[in-house]
Amino acid sequence: MIATVLVLTLGLLTACSGTKIAGDSLTYDDIRGSGLANDCPALTGTNMDAIPLEGSQPYQIRSLCLQPQTFLVETFPSVNGQLKKQAGRFVEGKLLTRSSFTLDQVSGQLQKASNGALTFVEQGGFDFQPVTVQIPNGDRVPLLFTVKGLVAKTAEAIDTIRPSTRFSGSFDVPPYRTSSFIDPKGRGLAVGYDAAVGIPIQADREAFSRQNNKSFKVGTGNIVLQVDRVNQSTGEISGSFESQQPSDTDFGSKPAMTVKILGQFYSRITPEIA
Repeated sequence: MIATVLVLTLGLLTACSGTKIAGDSLTYDDIRGSGLANDCPALTGTNMDAIPLEGSQPYQIRSLCLQPQTFLVETFPSVNGQLKKQAGRFVEGKLLTRSSFTLDQVSGQLQKASNGALTFVEQGGFDFQPVTVQIPNGDRVPLLFTVKGLVAKTAEAIDTIRPSTRFSGSFDVPPYRTSSFIDPKGRGLAVGYDAAVGIPIQADREAFSRQNNKSFKVGTGNIVLQVDRVNQSTGEISGSFESQQPSDTDFGSKPAMTVKILGQFYSRITPEIA
């Protein structure tokens, strides 16, 4: 009976403490091959703390971790292979990438504007991961899940970060591959053939021009970060995010598809050290 009471008491204290769930206490052997290295830390319970931000003190967001949980790809109906002019709908994709799709250790400055709104400017970290998802019709959609160059702002002036704090902004989406990649027909952007070797005379035909004339274009995505839990004593925050970005175009040879990514994030707010 006493043991049961102790277990229930410890469980209640853990649920209400807002402590972090992480792999800090695990050994290498515990994590190896388990997929746990792909998990972001999380705050338990429903902690309603608030982190005050002094007006003259610069701050940083550190150890930002974004773990996708759902990938939705916009698709359009087609008849005889031709897309119909109708509104697209998002369908859930099956993740094909193994446990290496989480962004981690992302950091940047947390700036306060003259109107009191906060702006997060991403400066570095593991801020991109190549990912492939498969939609119900069997098509595979590659994309570079990223927050490179993210600039996210709050909509109003705030002096504390608390549950319900919301950042939204845009970021850059580089191509899935680098310019030195060569496709199966030997064509590339910086290296390789200008056209498929078997059809050099037809290289300028419209049917082949997009595959032959490759281009390196950076797209744009947007994201919303919604804070749900805060631990004032440690400066930790966690919550959910919704990102929307284009898929890869294979250097312009294919049309981009719009991908929504839903998941959880974790981060720490710390004073900036000069």
